[in-house]
Amino acid sequence: MDAYSSLLPRASAVTPRPGSCPLDARTEVRVTGSAATERLVRGFVADLGLPEPSEPANTTQTSWFAATDTDDQQPAGGYVLEVTEAGIEVRAGDYEGVHHALTTLRQLLPARIWRRGAHPGGLTVPCGTVVDRPAYGWRGAMLDVARHFFPKRTVLRYVDLLAAHRFNRLHLHLSDDQGWRVESRRHPRLHSVGSWRPSTRLGPDGEPDGTPHGGYYTLEDLAEISAYARARGITIVPEFDVPGHTSALRAAYPELGQPGSEPTVLDTVWAGGSSLSPTRPVVSFLQDVLEEILEYVDTPYVHLGGDECDMRWWSDDPVIGAEMAEHGYTDVKQMHGHFLRSLGEFLAERDVRMVVWDEGFLTEGVLADTIVMAWRGHGVAGRAAESHDVIRAPLFPTYFNFDQSDLAEERRSEGGPITLADVAAFAPAPQDWPERQRARILGGQFQIWTEWVPSERHLDYLAFPRACALAEVLWSGHVADLAEFGGRLAGHLERLDALGVEYRPLDGPHPWQTGGTGVWRRTKPGQIEETKKWVESISREP
Repeated sequence: MDAYSSLLPRASAVTPRPGSCPLDARTEVRVTGSAATERLVRGFVADLGLPEPSEPANTTQTSWFAATDTDDQQPAGGYVLEVTEAGIEVRAGDYEGVHHALTTLRQLLPARIWRRGAHPGGLTVPCGTVVDRPAYGWRGAMLDVARHFFPKRTVLRYVDLLAAHRFNRLHLHLSDDQGWRVESRRHPRLHSVGSWRPSTRLGPDGEPDGTPHGGYYTLEDLAEISAYARARGITIVPEFDVPGHTSALRAAYPELGQPGSEPTVLDTVWAGGSSLSPTRPVVSFLQDVLEEILEYVDTPYVHLGGDECDMRWWSDDPVIGAEMAEHGYTDVKQMHGHFLRSLGEFLAERDVRMVVWDEGFLTEGVLADTIVMAWRGHGVAGRAAESHDVIRAPLFPTYFNFDQSDLAEERRSEGGPITLADVAAFAPAPQDWPERQRARILGGQFQIWTEWVPSERHLDYLAFPRACALAEVLWSGHVADLAEFGGRLAGHLERLDALGVEYRPLDGPHPWQTGGTGVWRRTKPGQIEETKKWVESISREP
């Protein structure tokens, strides 16, 4: 397979040509555009570890490398990469396009170039032209750091792996019943109390392990993660899940929830059905937290959750009842929507768009420009797309915390399987939808909820190679031929090896990646059938 046929995700158009362009320490670098693009290109060349040429210097035959981010003929994120025997040219209309072009250029080089360090022996790039643009503007990954905390170094590494596949959003799920993961200097009990739990159970039927678990990102950590991601063409989307999934927040500030309850950071990895009061004092508290976060995170989006909220106690609470009467509401679901809209209006004043799970759409907790992240099948996604921009994140097939086959040796997980082929067949904007709905689909993303993901190694195993298939769907629009994709993927795994990714082999897990005979053994009878029924029930949601 020639280099131009090995690109993953597939480029829009490629034209290989005979010949190659040498890269060495004499290669002249020319950059037109922003200072950030200048740093990006020169840093890329420096990272290649270009060797001194073995032949005597000949100034008449020095190659060149030119790049610009000011080509107004290119769409957002798109680029042209042209390689001739004399030099390499990148033409893009923005920083992100230049970054994507450099990712493609790296893929045209041997897989060893993805390893750190110098690369003796010289480099040559095969001649040809790539004309490329993304099918979808939102190509994302969601990482849950609340159920199991991952340190900053893991998040930064994850950014690098996403960038290598032309993803451009990292959605960080920063709060849930099992932990609050961000420092707050205005409300320090959020991290001093809410960021750790005394024990963890593996599933609802598991035994508590008696081992404390926790951690949080400082505000400077978030600023660093945000800047690091931006430099790699990725926008951080922080999520603070409210008003449900809030046991950790309520453990820190119990007055924000149900009076008389005894909140605690849950020791199980499953949701506890907790919720905040949707009243003005709680809205004010959360606005204070959001304002603090936005001082450190450069993002045009904040996700406010809105999913799986227990509203049963709201109807009996006199304070909530009084505010409902003031607004003329007769159903607690109206307060759910009012609560989210109040926070969304606060964000809008700061030029930040609110994102919510699809439950927020159903309770009218949306503004005109709110993005709806639809996780419960096609029905609710289609309804939301009649009036709002939508991100497709359906449980099937984008929940990568589900296992990857029906093999008995797969490690225990929440359910499954969701196979590589399932992901490759995903259509973010189904062909049978009317154009008015298809036009509102911004893109999609995969999710890794970490109830069953305690380590970076297992994160690698679940994400890859399924993330490679979704990268192709979101960049190219679809996987045109599964067998042809499989051929490119087999070669791409050499790049993942060079990057140190502990992915799941295509023919099944390594022995050390299986469940074995202990607590991680896949023991639940009928798990596959139960999962399929669950997926079907979710898909029937309104």
